[in-house]
Amino acid sequence: MRAPIIVLTIILVSVLVAVAVPKLTGQVQMRDRMAHLGLSSTSTRLIGVLEVAAIVGLLVGLVWPPLGIAAAVGLAMQMIGAAIFHARAKDPVPVAVVPVVFAVAAAALAVLHVLNG
Repeated sequence: MRAPIIVLTIILVSVLVAVAVPKLTGQVQMRDRMAHLGLSSTSTRLIGVLEVAAIVGLLVGLVWPPLGIAAAVGLAMQMIGAAIFHARAKDPVPVAVVPVVFAVAAAALAVLHVLNG
C-alpha cells in the first residue's frame, strides 16, 4: 500500500507547487483571480504559505506518517474552503468542483497513511 501513498503525494505536491508559487510571488493573474474571490494580496500570500507548509508536510509524511496525515487533513480543509469561496463568487460548477476533487484526494491520502500504519 506504499505505492499509492507515494503517487498521491507526488500528484498533490505537484499541484500545490503550481498554485503556491504564483500566490507567493504575487503574479498579477493570480492576484486578479484571488481578488475575484474577495481575497486581498495579503490573504493570497498567506494561502501560498499554507500551501508550502502542506507541501513540506506531505513530503516529510513519506518518512513520518503522522505529519503526512496532519498535512493531508489540513489540505483537505483548505480545499473545501476554496470550493466555498468559488461557490460564493458564483464561479462555474467545474471551477468550484476542482478543489473538491483535491480535497477528496488529500482525505484519501490521510486514510491511506492511517491504513498503512
